Amino acid sequence: MCGRFNVTSDPLSQLLMELVGLPHAGPQDLNLAPTQSCAVLRMDAAGEPELAEMRWWLTPYWAKEPSTKYSMFNAKSETAAKSPAFREPYRKRRCVVPISGFYEWSKQNQDGKVNKVPYYIKPNATDGLLLAGLWDRWKNPESDEVLESFTVLTTKAHPAMNFVHHRQPVMLSPEDALAWLDPTKATEDMQEFFSSLLPMELDAIPVSTHVNNARHKDERVVAPVGDTVTIDDTFV
Repeated sequence: MCGRFNVTSDPLSQLLMELVGLPHAGPQDLNLAPTQSCAVLRMDAAGEPELAEMRWWLTPYWAKEPSTKYSMFNAKSETAAKSPAFREPYRKRRCVVPISGFYEWSKQNQDGKVNKVPYYIKPNATDGLLLAGLWDRWKNPESDEVLESFTVLTTKAHPAMNFVHHRQPVMLSPEDALAWLDPTKATEDMQEFFSSLLPMELDAIPVSTHVNNARHKDERVVAPVGDTVTIDDTFV
């Protein structure tokens, strides 16, 4: 599961300039939720990388209309190649979602009650994360309206992430991100990206329930309320 992002332009510009020579032009949002928009990296018609603003909740090109009836902001990597909604984007419209970090809610037993404790998860020493995504373009047959949207691929959580959630977004190294975007790479070669990998050391920072409301966009959503947990391959 991956249901909330932090997207901050300044550090992401550094990451993207090193990756593809493009700055992150925004929009930025400390608490970005599904159905809101952010910049997504894809290949243009000429095979060059570009950043495009898209809605986070994929609408398939064949849909009658945009809808949130089904959860389309995440896609299971294990089934994306066969899903009616995701199989064509999986083959033809892969993208990379650059974010500063993401939020996850851990179910914890506190005083005999099960509470959802929010964590902000971010790289320990780099400028952001590169998530594997899929995008699509929907056109209204009755007007000129065009909607470009995306979904984030998820996979089974690395053992070090299990205390937060049993699923995690597919996180890519810079080299893997470029390979993921490569339109000549065959779909059968994609499975290598779906292992429960940690491409870098992560910090899991407990934050307040202020982040639960997606309308809250201030610095309180990332303010620590407890000790940071370091997530890496030595965690377990």
